[in-house]
Formats: sequence, C-alpha cells, structure tokens
Amino acid sequence: MSVLVVGANHRTAPLDLLERMVISSERLPKMLHDLASAEDVVEVVILATCNRTEVYLIAERFHAANSQVTEFFGDLTFLPPDTFTENLYVHHDEQAIQHLFEVSAGLDSAVPGEHEILGQVRIAWDVARQEGTARRSMNLLFRHALEVGKRARTETRIAHHVTSVSQAAVIMAGERFAADLDSVAPSAAFGVNFSDTQGARCAGTRAAAGLAGKRALVLGAGPMARGMASFLADADVAELVIANRSEDRAVNLAGSLLDKSEVASIRGVGLESLAAEISQADVLLSATGAPTSLVTTEMMQQVLVNRSSPLLIVDVGVPRDIDPSIGRLAGVELLDMQDVSALTEANLAARHAEAAAVREIVEEEAVRFAAVASAREVDPLITSLREQIEKMRQSELERFGSRLEGLSAEQLGAVEALSRALVAKMLHSPTVRLKESSGSARGERLAESISDLFDLS
Repeated sequence: MSVLVVGANHRTAPLDLLERMVISSERLPKMLHDLASAEDVVEVVILATCNRTEVYLIAERFHAANSQVTEFFGDLTFLPPDTFTENLYVHHDEQAIQHLFEVSAGLDSAVPGEHEILGQVRIAWDVARQEGTARRSMNLLFRHALEVGKRARTETRIAHHVTSVSQAAVIMAGERFAADLDSVAPSAAFGVNFSDTQGARCAGTRAAAGLAGKRALVLGAGPMARGMASFLADADVAELVIANRSEDRAVNLAGSLLDKSEVASIRGVGLESLAAEISQADVLLSATGAPTSLVTTEMMQQVLVNRSSPLLIVDVGVPRDIDPSIGRLAGVELLDMQDVSALTEANLAARHAEAAAVREIVEEEAVRFAAVASAREVDPLITSLREQIEKMRQSELERFGSRLEGLSAEQLGAVEALSRALVAKMLHSPTVRLKESSGSARGERLAESISDLFDLS
C-alpha cells in the first residue's frame, strides 16, 4: 500500500480554481466517505484551508487511486480534469510524508511558519477519525506530523513575528496607508522585511501608524477574521466594527476585544448593516466561509455614491467575499489572497536560515517516522509468523500423539525441546533480517514476501 497526496495550493493554482476547490465543514464528512468508498482507497484525510485543498490517502494501487482523486476534484470543481491537472501536485510514499511534514511545519504556507495551519491539520485529522476514514496508518502519520509542526516552532524562529495570514493582511493594509502618509509609492510597501525581530517590529509599527485614527470594518467572525480584528484592536484605530451573518457572534467578538483594547469603539453588527458600515469605513478586511460574494458590485456602487474618500479592501476569503470586479471601480483599492502571498513571497529570502533549520527537522523526522512505521509493521508480522509456526508445531505433535504414547516423560520433554529448537533456529535468520532492513525498500520487499508465502494477514 502507498501513502498518496494529491492537491493544489496558492503556489500551484490560480485563486479562481482554489475557490472552486473549497470544501466547507458541512460537506467534508460526505466528501471523506465518497473518497473512502473508492475501490483502491483504504484510508483518507482531506486538508481544506483557504490556501490549499489536499487529499491524503492510504491506497492499494497508486495510479488507480490517483485517477480516482482526480475524478473527485473534477466533480468538486465541475471542470473536466484536463483543465486543471497541471495545477495539481502528486506525491507518494516518502515524498507524500515529507510534504505533510512541511505543511505542518509551516514551510508550505503563504506566510512561512504561520500558526493557523497546525490547528487546521489537527482538525482535518480529527474529522477523518470521527468519520472512520482515518485509522491505524493515517493516525500514525498525522500524529507524527503534528509533532513535527510543534518541534519546528519550538526549536526554530520560523513562527516568530508575522505568523499568520491575518497579521499579514493587517500589516499590508497599514502599509498602504503609511505609504500615502509619507509619499512612498504603494509598491514600496512590499519591501518590508518580516523575517527578523527589527523588521517585524518596524512593519508592525509602520502598519499601526498607517491605521491610527482609521475606521476599520472586519467582515466575518471565524478564526481568520478574529485574528484580523485582534490585530486591528492593537493598531490604534479610531473605530472597529465587526459584521457577521450571526450578529450575536459579532457582538461577542467585539465585546471580548473591547475588554483588552484601548480602542474607544468596537461594535458588532449583522449583515443587514453591512452597506451602511462600508460607507463609513476607511478599510474593510474580509475573511468568511461564505460560498459566494457578500459584497457585490451593485452594493459597492451604491456605497460609493455617498463616499468622498477612497476605500481600501483586503479580502483573504477563499472563496472571495468581495466581487473581484469591485477592484475596477474608482475610489476602491482591492487586495486579495494573491496579494498577501506576493507580499510574503517577496520576504522569503530573508527567512532562508529559519527555513533551512526547519527542513533539517522535517528530514530528520521523516527518517524517524519511516523507522517507527516500519517497526510497527514488522513487529506484528514477526509475531504472526511465530504464532503460525508454533501452531504448526503443536499440530504436528498432536498428529503424531499416538506414536509418542510409549515415550517416557523425559523423552517427551526431549521431543518438545527439539521441536521448539528447530522452530527457533528456522525463524532466527528471517526475524533478524526483517528487523535489520525495516524502513528500507528491501525490508518492504521481504515483509511482503513473507506475508504472501505464509499467507499472513
């Protein structure tokens, strides 16, 4: 059996394709069972975030399972597979394991080292366990992946400073306003170095200066939106409004932030007030799980009639919460996840030292996992082999029982000892070679051969 991952992320797929690949939490259980029912799929976990949709499988046959997952993505996106296969990455066995470890460690995120992905990996695994599609093999793999993520953040500085899309979005917004204040061209805002203490502190200070006195509106009350609202509450904005489909959630979030912030006004409202709040805001940051745009072109055109100042929008929702065509309206600057990714990609060079340290951890843990996984496979195999041979020994002694009736107790003991010694000597060499080669391709071949020869399940 093979470990297989098939997916797309912010580096391999355009935003409009990623939007089509979004899987809501409500649909996730059905999707897991649809994949698990495929002929060649043994176990499955789906990792679906704003930056990626990945399917992890334990598969009987690699190529057949890969085709089944590609068909799954075709059904999900309502697109023929030949229109998006070039945007998919496919890894198997060692490469698949290393990829998951890199994801958990934050190496594959839009913001390197971001802390949100570790929780998302855990949730994906938890859901699969609850649905029964992650069992022994996936449980071992994902438990180890979480350990890798924790170790990367504990032993390196990969998670220091700008560590989430939420924080990057707020800093990017603040930089836009700061650029206007000091007459720096907007593109220069992307030169901020987020990777070291001084650079991160400067980015945060500059962003706070740009946002000071602004009226900020956050659309959404989920984890990403909560993160943006929290960073805004620390940025000395004049007013912070949180709009959400559930007004109670918005009000509760606003109340929790008001207790910890010096912002004079933090309010929560329902979506019926969204247009009115946009008309008063200087900046709108959005991150919801809505399947369609919540701010339409028609709504924005009506809002702009009553506005005299420009509006900055940062939309990190996937699917997008803000109709992309709004970015073409006069008086609006619209940034999205691709802009956040571009910002962080521009600063990757300065994080190479940390990324290299994390990669060393990933490679070390991949080797350790291979040894652990092989040992877990080899030990039960050796136990099964010994149990089967022991049953055969006892069966043969029973078959010859009538011929042994005339033997004395001492002689029967000698026969028992002789038969046990023969079994032990026959099994010694196979057992040693299995254990010595565990974790290697040779070890896998030996294990498969013994399983087939002795019909061990």
